[in-house]
Amino acid sequence: MTESDVVRLARDLMRIDTSNYGDAEGPGERAAAEYVATYLGDLGLEPVIREAEPGRASLTALWEGVDRSRPPLVLHGHLDVVPAFPEDWTVDPFGAEVKDGMIWGRGAVDMKGVDAMYLAAIGRMIAAGVKPARDIVIAFFADEEHGGHRGAKWMVENHPDDFRGATEAVSEVGGFSIQVAGKRVYLFQTGEKGMQWLRLAASGVQGHGSLVHHDNAVAHLGGAMARIGAYEWPMEISPTSEHLLRGTADLLGVDYSEDPATIDALVAGLGAVGRMVEASLRNTSNPTMMDAGYKVNVIPDSAGGFVDSRFLHGQQEQVLRKIEELAGTHVKVEQYITEASIELPFDVPLVHKAIEAVTFDDPEAIVLPYTMMGGTDNKHLATIGIAGYGFAPLRLPPELDFPGLFHGIDERVPIDSLEFGTEVMVRFLTDC
Repeated sequence: MTESDVVRLARDLMRIDTSNYGDAEGPGERAAAEYVATYLGDLGLEPVIREAEPGRASLTALWEGVDRSRPPLVLHGHLDVVPAFPEDWTVDPFGAEVKDGMIWGRGAVDMKGVDAMYLAAIGRMIAAGVKPARDIVIAFFADEEHGGHRGAKWMVENHPDDFRGATEAVSEVGGFSIQVAGKRVYLFQTGEKGMQWLRLAASGVQGHGSLVHHDNAVAHLGGAMARIGAYEWPMEISPTSEHLLRGTADLLGVDYSEDPATIDALVAGLGAVGRMVEASLRNTSNPTMMDAGYKVNVIPDSAGGFVDSRFLHGQQEQVLRKIEELAGTHVKVEQYITEASIELPFDVPLVHKAIEAVTFDDPEAIVLPYTMMGGTDNKHLATIGIAGYGFAPLRLPPELDFPGLFHGIDERVPIDSLEFGTEVMVRFLTDC
């Protein structure tokens, strides 16, 4: 059976190992960037590859539209993936195996499958002689999985002209479907929590492990981590989250209120995606890494750790102050990687065009906004005035735990979902 363009693109990209190990060495994104550049070049576009560091490659290309007087739209994805370890998987994570109607492998949902969907839509339109409604800046970035400092952040700081006065953008983690009360609902991302990764440094007095010791750096760090991890942040509902929850209440046939029991019931009614929504209703702080000592009978004079904190829009400073308070006097809290939050309007022409594109083939569908608990490269584009939305339309089978596949073992995406999304993107770009 002949593979479609979107399947071939997805499998080819997934077979290129672009694992991002953070500050450690990895394969980089150069090979994937060259693959995409060749594809776009064969379509008649002129992509440019830029490297923040050797191998850490991003690319951009201008696709001219019908109305060149309008500000361009940025269509972007990222080329890196989180690591995958073959011993944990039932398939080769970089084999891009097709089975059960799905493509299996690292990057299937985050986000090489979506990259392929965008590329296939571009290819189909160019082959048909159809131009987008306005200029499109096509961008594929490095390093999204580690804050974008070698990718989108570096690009906007060093090559802002590549984005040519664009005012809006679309990218990953929005537009996928869920089932609520038997109705298909597409979640369109209009918000992102801010990201605040923190380094904790505890200090004490070095000494022998057999002595009574009241100034122990490991104990200070452990106590700080326990307090930060156990802290219950209060629920706070943003305008985006309220829109989503009110829409969910309508579907479930219940009255909306901000009573905690009602909110819990609405979140539960969202099924597997409820965990994502739950995290968007409060700030969070999770200890993730610790390092201390070099011998069991030596009390070290320092210990370090990391906390992954995500803050609601406009609350970065108060979250940091609270974590400093929880850490205590013997532990210094330092900024490691920080990115801003996003809160954008839902009632705008770009969103209306996206909704029209989705409901063309799925007329009974409902589209609601949501706030993503994590982050995307839209945060970096926001620093140069670009309003970035999440729109990667995937019509998913209701039994699939889609949120659980992000960074998960046996990551996979239905081929039918990619085909649907490609056609939606063709309609959207034609009329955006």
